[in-house]
Amino acid sequence: MKKDFLQQPFELDLKEAMEVCPRGDHSVSFFELVYIVSGTGTQDINGNTFHYNEGHLFLLIPEDAHRFTFTTKTQLFFIRFNKVFFQFHTMTKDFLKRIDQSFSNHTIQGAIIKGEEDHQIIKKLMESLMIAMHSKNFYANELNHLLVQTVLTTVAQNLMKEEILEVNETTDHKVADIIQYVHGHIYNPKKLTGENISKVFGISKTYIGRYFKSNTGKTLNEYVVHYKMGLIENRLQHSDMRISEIADEFGFTDKSHLNRFFKKIKGISPSLFRNE
Repeated sequence: MKKDFLQQPFELDLKEAMEVCPRGDHSVSFFELVYIVSGTGTQDINGNTFHYNEGHLFLLIPEDAHRFTFTTKTQLFFIRFNKVFFQFHTMTKDFLKRIDQSFSNHTIQGAIIKGEEDHQIIKKLMESLMIAMHSKNFYANELNHLLVQTVLTTVAQNLMKEEILEVNETTDHKVADIIQYVHGHIYNPKKLTGENISKVFGISKTYIGRYFKSNTGKTLNEYVVHYKMGLIENRLQHSDMRISEIADEFGFTDKSHLNRFFKKIKGISPSLFRNE
């Protein structure tokens, strides 16, 4: 299978409207947002088929394989970016990590923008990008960069909302707040103890575990471990960070501490996981 690579932090690519997609099955080594400018058809992502219409937006993450089948004449707009792109943002470090988490943990493969309001926002942003990318203005590159940042922020917000809605559409709002709190403090283990979270949300330490599990099906600790493992696996698969750097980022005492944590859950060491 063909595999696409990206030579720069981000790339914009507006295709001409076509009757037949010229690409067959291929995979990507980067993140790719695919916006349907016009047309109808299906997109196959990792063996799952999704119908698309004008205005739909899909997200592909590294190693995803996909292909399009056009039913009617279709025009596609691609925004491609890699981890390096996040290093050039002007937004705060904490907010960048939240965006990084959303894209790295993404598992929902259908169209990713759900609400009508966000659909309209994305439509306007995409229209602006398609105009700006051909501009000869002195500040055109900076404008493109800012517009892409805004698109990614809007998408990240939708992915975060989707993660919470997936738990249970009738989930207690306080549980949704706890989940957001976990996401926001996943790099700080001291803030994720049952004792600290119980204080923050005014729930007794002895009850918070049962309360969380009754709403999500997982204990609070299980949820934290699962979410943290997803991020660590992503670092091992898609970054060149040393294991000691990953350990430091997630608040482990040292590399050995991370090794024990990882091996207990996965059955292999982080180094072997990365090599495999």
